Amino acid sequence: MNMLTVQDLRKIFGKFEAVKGVSFAVEKGESYGLLGPNGAGKSTTINMITGLFPPTSGEIHIKDIDVVKNQKQAQKWIGVVPQEIALYQSMSARENLKFWGRMYDLSGSALEKSVDQVLEIIGLSERAKDKVETFSGGMKRRVNIGAAILHKPELLIMDEPTVGIDPQSRNHILETVKRLNNEGMTIIYTSHYMEEVEYLCERIGIVDHGELIASGTLSELRETIGDHSKIILAMDKERFNPEQITESLTTFFSDKDFQIQDQQVMVFHKEPQLILTDFIQSVTKTGAKITSVDIVEPNLESVFLHLTGRNLRD
Repeated sequence: MNMLTVQDLRKIFGKFEAVKGVSFAVEKGESYGLLGPNGAGKSTTINMITGLFPPTSGEIHIKDIDVVKNQKQAQKWIGVVPQEIALYQSMSARENLKFWGRMYDLSGSALEKSVDQVLEIIGLSERAKDKVETFSGGMKRRVNIGAAILHKPELLIMDEPTVGIDPQSRNHILETVKRLNNEGMTIIYTSHYMEEVEYLCERIGIVDHGELIASGTLSELRETIGDHSKIILAMDKERFNPEQITESLTTFFSDKDFQIQDQQVMVFHKEPQLILTDFIQSVTKTGAKITSVDIVEPNLESVFLHLTGRNLRD
């Protein structure tokens, strides 16, 4: 059974089409990662799913509920962790959670019980009475997550929940998300950190220029580059001529097999040792100076780079 179904979703702002016919589905109990560089349409897609603003066209269903037509009903199933921290700084962690619990129509003993459970989940029971303004950025994000799960949503949408926090809080958040998913909560997780998505998500969608350009398990996505490894040559910027290097490399490689970016020249190949010498010679004969050579086994980052032609943080 699908917890979320998105069909031909589009969003136009004036003359700019931010989302161009995105379609995907997330099964009940699944953890789905949504990756995309800034401006790719990822956050716009999330905002339409959560009902923040309506799509220009297309359909969104949570279970069998049409989100566009029955927004209030659909939102009862959703918990949202936004990029920005949405807390009252002068209130304690417990007071913040009680406030947001009331927004979900919780009250009385049910509210108190839920707040206690959430404080335990986010690891802040001992700091419950402390004002949020005294918390680190990571602790504030943990309270933010707590506010989103008070009503025990079946679908939790997390938009960049670990941006700018300390490693300890980041690890705690990842383990919390893993725990919630293992307990049956459906997760949609967006992040700039590939390793987080690889760790948490069963399936991954890659968004670029407003389109969903690939979707599947990590193994399925790896197949898009044929399990090719990546050879990376770091270049001395004083003797780096991308145009000459491109011309030289086309003697041995197709345009899709190599990329040049930020004083780096990269080639994808299933057996990198076989082409390493030709690759290096093609680059050095332009007068370029290589400062280091790296061979990287295929991972989500190499898939993303291959599909979009850029790094996730570009």
